[in-house]
Order: sequence, then structure tokens, then C-alpha cells
Amino acid sequence: SLIHSGCVPIANSLAFAGRHQPLLEPTSLAVARGQILLVQAEPQPTRTALSLGLSARMRPSSGSVAWSGNSTLRSVRRISALVDSPEINEPEAHLKVRDLVAEDLALQPGPLWRRSSIDSWMERHRMDHLADSWLDAIDPLDRLALLTHLALEDHRVELAVFDSPDRHGIPEESWIDYLQTVAAGRRSPAVVAVVTRI
Repeated sequence: SLIHSGCVPIANSLAFAGRHQPLLEPTSLAVARGQILLVQAEPQPTRTALSLGLSARMRPSSGSVAWSGNSTLRSVRRISALVDSPEINEPEAHLKVRDLVAEDLALQPGPLWRRSSIDSWMERHRMDHLADSWLDAIDPLDRLALLTHLALEDHRVELAVFDSPDRHGIPEESWIDYLQTVAAGRRSPAVVAVVTRI
């Protein structure tokens, strides 16, 4: 994993029970804003459970998550984004990029007048050339960037959790470089990527 000093605990013995065996064994992690943490987990249901747990979208069987001194699920959920989790919030392939952007922008918190128009948002993120493309037809790295920009549109997000960003066939160095750019960007979120292997 690529972590540095200054990390703060995010998960403390986080665990999820399964029907017949544990879905996630007790797991403790630490990361800080502006940093990227890679976490290896197998199989996919375990990666998704960990991603849901870290972003406070699922109540753990035991253990806890916390961020910036807040340890309630509601407070962690408010400042975290779960990005592209299979069968949870991955976008439907039959959507056009413009339609996905319209849907996501409509769900952003805050008054309507403060929200970007679809065209200006896409232009600002240099994605206007993709507007009329089907989501499953665009380059996987463009897809990752699109979903990341949409997740960070919520100004409250300090933690971005990516569920299996390595599953789309993007060369490893490309998606890692991209996520490092996200962590080092103006918003400086903490970035956690739960992956098949490191």
C-alpha cells in the first residue's frame, strides 16, 4: 500500500458476518487526506463489503469506522463517497454519458441555482466530447475519471472509496497514477482502493 505518516484510523476491527462464513475478517486501516491506500481483498463480495463498510453504507457486525473524530455511521457516510461498486452503485451500461451526469447532478445537495448545467459541467471537466457516447463504449479510464468527478461534486466528500477499480482492464499503472492525481488534487480527499491484488 502507498501510505505515509500522518494517517488516521478509518476502520477499527471492521468485520461482517456471512451466512456460512465471515464475509470480512476483522480489518483495521488508516489513511489521511491527500493520500492513497490500496487494500487487497478476495473475492468480490469481500471487496464490496469492505468498500461498503469503509464508506459507512453498511452496518458492521463488529468493529467501527470513523473519520475526523466522527464515529457514527451517519457522519462518516456524509463525508464519504463510494465509487463504482459492482451491483451497488455502478452505473447502468445502457446510459449515455450526458444522462448519467444529469442524474447525478440532480442528486447533489444544495439549492438548484447552485448546481452546474450539464453542458458546463462536462466542459469544465473536459468531457464534453463524451456527452453522447454510451457509457459502456467509452475508454475505461475516462469512465473512472467521470465517476470520480461526479463523486467529488459533493463538496462534503473527504474520503473516496473505490470498489475494484482494477476490474475494467485499465493498466495497473494508469489507474494508480490517476487515483494518486485525485488524492493530490485541489480537494485532497483520502483515497482508498479495494482491489484484487497489489
